[in-house]
Amino acid sequence: MNVDKIRNLTDVELNHQQRELSDQLFKMKFQLKMGQTESLKKIRELKKDIARVKTVMRQKQTGAGNGSGASSAAVASAPAKQTAPAKAAPKKTAPTKKTTARKSAPAKKAASKKAAMENK
Repeated sequence: MNVDKIRNLTDVELNHQQRELSDQLFKMKFQLKMGQTESLKKIRELKKDIARVKTVMRQKQTGAGNGSGASSAAVASAPAKQTAPAKAAPKKTAPTKKTTARKSAPAKKAASKKAAMENK
């Protein structure tokens, strides 16, 4: 599905589209497990379409869905350029005791075999 078509849908239509695509994906996965189909490409496309719909829904929620094609990352990074207030210096804490890594059971066996071989 084309992103421009998704952007032109209303909120109700987006919810309906997401439900529809999710149902299709479920059916395709079920058919795949039952051995009735091998259309991995179709499953991959459905996942991408669901992600596109969710992205547009999220953009509309945050008000970033202006349709200009700007990604949400570019919109989100714009306010970050403003100067942030100075933060307080982090508190200094006492050094913590280092813990030694415990060996797993197979590692212990290997170490004991090696030690036994060296003692012979």
